Amino acid sequence: MTLSTFEEFRTRKLAEGFDEVLERRWEARTVLEEHTHPFDANAVVADGEMWLQVGTGPARRLLPGDTFELARGTPHSERYGEAGATYWVARRG
Repeated sequence: MTLSTFEEFRTRKLAEGFDEVLERRWEARTVLEEHTHPFDANAVVADGEMWLQVGTGPARRLLPGDTFELARGTPHSERYGEAGATYWVARRG
């Protein structure tokens, strides 16, 4: 996905039927243990580095420009790099 601004991402995702679009910023070395969400998520990493582990699968390293999707109720954990990370996420409840 090649989008240069959050506003472009937001406009596209709302047009695709997502309910909410947010910019999430995480501090360096933040760890979120396994959890789920009550919404579908479609996201792109805008800055920094993160690892996303879905269920018992291997952790996936994500860098700027990388995308990920999670269906509501999917168990996953998140870990953020030395400089933290920012991602843009569209949610559909």
